[in-house]
Amino acid sequence: MSWSPELPYNDLPPLPPKQDLETVPVLKALVPAASELSGLKEALVSLPNPTVFVNSLALLEAQASSEIENIVTTTDELFRADTTREADVSPATREARRYKVALFQGQAHMYERAGLLTAGMAEEVCTEIRGTVTGIRQGDGTFIGNPRTERRIYTPPTGKAVIEAKLQNWAEFVNEETDLDPLIQMAVAHYQFEAIHPFDDGNGRTGRILNVLMLVAKELLQEPILYISQYINQHKNDYYRLLNAVTESGAWENWIIYMLRAVETTARSTRLKIKEIQRLQQKFDERLVSDIGLQYPANLSDVLFRQPYCRVKDVMAGCEVSRPTATKYLNALVEADMLRVLQAGREKLYVNVHFMRILQATDSDM
Repeated sequence: MSWSPELPYNDLPPLPPKQDLETVPVLKALVPAASELSGLKEALVSLPNPTVFVNSLALLEAQASSEIENIVTTTDELFRADTTREADVSPATREARRYKVALFQGQAHMYERAGLLTAGMAEEVCTEIRGTVTGIRQGDGTFIGNPRTERRIYTPPTGKAVIEAKLQNWAEFVNEETDLDPLIQMAVAHYQFEAIHPFDDGNGRTGRILNVLMLVAKELLQEPILYISQYINQHKNDYYRLLNAVTESGAWENWIIYMLRAVETTARSTRLKIKEIQRLQQKFDERLVSDIGLQYPANLSDVLFRQPYCRVKDVMAGCEVSRPTATKYLNALVEADMLRVLQAGREKLYVNVHFMRILQATDSDM
């Protein structure tokens, strides 16, 4: 049966696709993508404490991935909310913050299952993203298109048994060892997950988390830090057009090349951010020794580079010092113009402004 945007795509072909995916143009795009991803992995492995950077980079991905779905918050709002856990943050910021939590929960789920990605894991990730228990979509009426005019661009498969079977096929594909390059495998799997559209909401964000977790599972990354949603945001029209072209005409080549360029671009961008943050932290450490007349714990800068906002109790916990000592450290850094302080309700937040500027910088600023 030919595909129609008006009808549920229950005939969505199983994976793997029957056509040759490793065409000459795809292989040409694969080389720089794999090289940049390898460079990013090496950059992270070389760090003395990679976890210092992982939280901040995950929040950047959370913001960008949420923005694709028109859930818009600022970097500043998101980092501040992640530090203070303020109850009055905007709904968009709260939802974007859940994305970061879902990312690390998905990673933990994967490790518990020997590196496997499963349909149950996708449900757990989507549940955390949405903040409500999420199961396989049931019933009719779901479509991609204009909700006001009901003009349909795509209607995903319908029927719980059908969706479960297609998800099982997806899981078998992403976990199997094949001759297909893992980056091409990821691109194919991402299309399929979005085409299955297994949940009532949250499919795009869930799919993008599964992308990076698949790269971790394939040992192409040590941590889930690929900032791929930034590229998709900048080329959103192409993203949706090329997804649809696979459905309409089996145009796998252009879709895979798009995803490979997304990997190449964002791996390079993330690697450059890590280098800039490293340089800043080194300068910060040097100033702690040369400019400030206090004896600091060796891991103080690690605490201050977990993310741009810091509280007194973060220093107390991270450095195992008393409140007066932690306050003395932070106030001395404010006086030296290494941090800035602002009031957030009853507590003070200490802002690593230069760190924030690097995180907010675009590729042209690096």
